[in-house]
Amino acid sequence: MYSTRLQLALLYSTIFAATESVHLMPTESSEAIVSYLKAIEIETRPSPDAAVIWLHGLGASGHDFEPVVPQLQLPADAAVRFVFPHAPMLPITVNGGMSMPAWYDIKAMDVDRAIDTDQLMASAAEIDKLIERERERGVANERIVIAGFSQGGAVAYQVGLSYPERLAGILGLSTYFATAGNIHPSDANRDIPIKVYHGLHDPMVPEVLGRRTIDSLKAMGYKPEYKTYPMDHSVCMEEIVDIGLFLRQHLNLV
Repeated sequence: MYSTRLQLALLYSTIFAATESVHLMPTESSEAIVSYLKAIEIETRPSPDAAVIWLHGLGASGHDFEPVVPQLQLPADAAVRFVFPHAPMLPITVNGGMSMPAWYDIKAMDVDRAIDTDQLMASAAEIDKLIERERERGVANERIVIAGFSQGGAVAYQVGLSYPERLAGILGLSTYFATAGNIHPSDANRDIPIKVYHGLHDPMVPEVLGRRTIDSLKAMGYKPEYKTYPMDHSVCMEEIVDIGLFLRQHLNLV
């Protein structure tokens, strides 16, 4: 339910290696263990020097955007690690209390989106840990993009705008700015590049929420860019190409 429903029958290219990342990883102290979200990882080349942490939507998984990577048309010599974390299983109020992969509970599906903000913040903290892991692996923070689809995008805004060190950019896909009223922006990311994409015929996250996001970001002093497509709650090839162009530009992939 509420997956991206890729309608392009994208073929997954075998030139990229996808792996499940380890859930528990030791720190420098042999006694301390840091817990990370399980995730799919795809490296376009060995020894990545850039990373994209990409969050899926409600009811989906980290596998949701795997097929997109080869379609981004990145340069052949670009070494980028794509991290697609799996959300935890949570009971969802609008789904009759049934559990599904989710970054937070959605309590009402009206246009104002009543959500569990504490759960969203907890998910954001988990993504912060993934950023720190990329830095420990040798990827500079200013070469890390945070992307998210649907409710994953709401977490991406929270993470990208509040992270205390400079990041490369934020991609909001068919999403909304759930924490616009209570976020504490980081000075380090006051001019972070932000690109917002939305479907004109989205029945799950109405396009008006994309426009509200733009208005909120501009009111806070950001300079987001907005683009719509004739699609529903999904992605399309034109959008995928545009995402690739954004990554080329802001990760300096030539």
